[in-house]
Amino acid sequence: MIEMYTEQLAGIEVLHAVPAGKQQEKLPVVFFYHGFTSSKLVYSYFAVALAQAGMRVIMPDADRHGARFNGDDNARLYQFWSILKSNIDEFSPLHQALSERYPVDEQRVAVGGASMGGMTALGIMARYSQVSCAACLMGSGYFISLGQTLFPPRAEEMASLNALADYDISSRLENLANRPLLLWHGEDDDVVAAQETWRLEKALVEKGLDKQLICLREAGVKHRITPAALAATCSFFSQHL
Repeated sequence: MIEMYTEQLAGIEVLHAVPAGKQQEKLPVVFFYHGFTSSKLVYSYFAVALAQAGMRVIMPDADRHGARFNGDDNARLYQFWSILKSNIDEFSPLHQALSERYPVDEQRVAVGGASMGGMTALGIMARYSQVSCAACLMGSGYFISLGQTLFPPRAEEMASLNALADYDISSRLENLANRPLLLWHGEDDDVVAAQETWRLEKALVEKGLDKQLICLREAGVKHRITPAALAATCSFFSQHL
């Protein structure tokens, strides 16, 4: 059995899941991030599965999503890159707020996510050494090049994309290689091309940085999470936390 709560951490509404009766116990924690135009509730099946596996799960709503959404769908479509940057920047205050309120095993703190959430996980892992391991599902960490094809920014959003240059994994591969990393992608993804994941895999292999990398492909799958992807994520975090 598990318990789930909705609460505020660092001024952000999060979904908090734990094994039943263990809210005040020191547990491994996974910060898990949802996709663009989605919400923590839509992705709550990850919280259920990971809490059932014995973990504390924190799922925040991204800026302009879920409980933080102001109702303007059209404006949000042109704010992808600023929202992604906010996700990455908000990890540190979320982590601090969680540690101040609950017992956290600081040696077992992980991040994961799907689509924009997977991009968030890569960006966080590349910047924050306290992350033990990470899982990126159907995402990419090559923000600057991806910005030419995925949600190309308007002039007023260009600064937000350019600000992600220091977050881009192209110059931070060593930071991804020194801890366990799971990459998963459907081979027929029609939103974030699977080649983004293969590109990262190839870069790590060519530099001999793939010793802790698990890269999984699923044939015939477009931009969606499958039962196999969920199972692989739970297995990965169970093994490495």
